Amino acid sequence: MAHFTVIGLGRFGIAASLELIHLGHTVTGVDRSATVADKYVEELTQTVICDATDENALRELDLSNSDAVLVAIGADMQSSLLCTLSLKNIGVREIWVKASTKAHHTIVSKLGVSRIIHPEEEMGMRVAQALHYPMVHNYLALGHGMYVVEVHVKSAWQDHSLSQILERTSTSIDVLLLKRDQQTLTQLPLNFRVQPDDILLLSGSRAALTQLAPRLV
Repeated sequence: MAHFTVIGLGRFGIAASLELIHLGHTVTGVDRSATVADKYVEELTQTVICDATDENALRELDLSNSDAVLVAIGADMQSSLLCTLSLKNIGVREIWVKASTKAHHTIVSKLGVSRIIHPEEEMGMRVAQALHYPMVHNYLALGHGMYVVEVHVKSAWQDHSLSQILERTSTSIDVLLLKRDQQTLTQLPLNFRVQPDDILLLSGSRAALTQLAPRLV
């Protein structure tokens, strides 16, 4: 279990906070609005009313106890930048920042933060991928054109082996695991036969997965 501080409890900030709580972590939510902070006092580990652009106010939060600080301030780029700069000045090492625009990204990148997040852009890409590949329920980009994708087995695949499913791909696709009901199976032989509602986790290049995609519909 880790502890995180989320600064800015708008839609993005509170969604991240509640999911971290759901995953078993503790979260301090910070917002300059007393109304917003009070709204989530029962749902988060702690809520604090604080002007995050004030470096002295941030120092009083004892952020050294946080494994990471997420700056989730939305439309107010100036406040986001001032907050990020203050966090750097007081020695916070793991800083994640939500960036709303390319200019915001460019400036934040000069501050040397751990990660810059573009939620609207990233969600837009995920929606486009879901529309284009409806059989893929989730995916993770690993970089260098490599992906991990989650695929739900269709009824048409009843008793098909993994080798039959993958036989027409010209490049390698690895089966990382298969989830069946409450079981998670790994190191599956190619003659393993799938059943409807099995969940496959596959990894491979974008080209290989794209070649496979039409067969998964």
